[in-house]
Amino acid sequence: MKKGILYGIGAYVFWGFFPIYWKFLHHISAFQLISHRIIWSFVLLMVIILLTGQWVDFRATARSKNLWIYLIAALLIGFNWTMYVWAVNKNYIVETSLGYFINPLISVLLGVIFLKERLRFGQWIPVILATLGVTYLTVVYGRLPYIALSLAFSFGLYGLVKKLSPLGSLYGLTVETGILFIPAVGFLLFAEANGDGAFFHTGLVSDLLMIGAGLVTTVPLLLFASAARSIPLWVVGLLQYIAPTLQFLIGVFIYKEPFSHNQLIGFGIVWVALIIFLVENYLASRVPVEPLPEIGEG
Repeated sequence: MKKGILYGIGAYVFWGFFPIYWKFLHHISAFQLISHRIIWSFVLLMVIILLTGQWVDFRATARSKNLWIYLIAALLIGFNWTMYVWAVNKNYIVETSLGYFINPLISVLLGVIFLKERLRFGQWIPVILATLGVTYLTVVYGRLPYIALSLAFSFGLYGLVKKLSPLGSLYGLTVETGILFIPAVGFLLFAEANGDGAFFHTGLVSDLLMIGAGLVTTVPLLLFASAARSIPLWVVGLLQYIAPTLQFLIGVFIYKEPFSHNQLIGFGIVWVALIIFLVENYLASRVPVEPLPEIGEG
């Protein structure tokens, strides 16, 4: 279990530092960055499948399943990635962190709506509080926090689709990036033909970082998959707040994004909701276990 926790921490720390990575590429459009992320992620995932001897199983498994659900998943994750990178490079890191703070509560609501899951009374309290927090922030911003809500709902819906899909995380993401691979290549070729291409035109460091987008996408995914198999769900739920917390701190303290007293109140309401959510889920997950009879040392 200790190794699983370390894998989980590693995955969420990776995701937490994503804003810094994308900020190094702020001079490149979000659509080109996501196209590179899709292409190099697919290439790396295919290499992993081939090197681990899973190609025959992957091909047979993927061909035997309905791919329409992965088309939906691909569109959702593509939208989520693009919105996130665009927002980071437009100096909305704080608002992106809000999206991932409220994402678990959005996922709970989606479960109620689409899977007919029933919430315990204690789960309704954080959902209502988070709604109040978002409403307050809407008044403060003078607009709906559309970036946060877009990220939360797109990732929440992606999680819902993945819950209904038959493939595991490695095979699933490979199929999803494979679906988006041709459109991504086509877009980059179109940009190049119009003289707007960034690859090979913005310096070696930028080129390496664009290629590295596949690595920074795949590594935390594999770490998370390893963690999820070996630690309790409530621990995964607790660890997931590492990422938006790091993103929030990076936005405020490194990139000096404005964070007013009124925003603090709105975020504070959401944070209280999350604390209640975590405590309630932890208490609900504790199942009394009968003590084992004492035995002598063998």
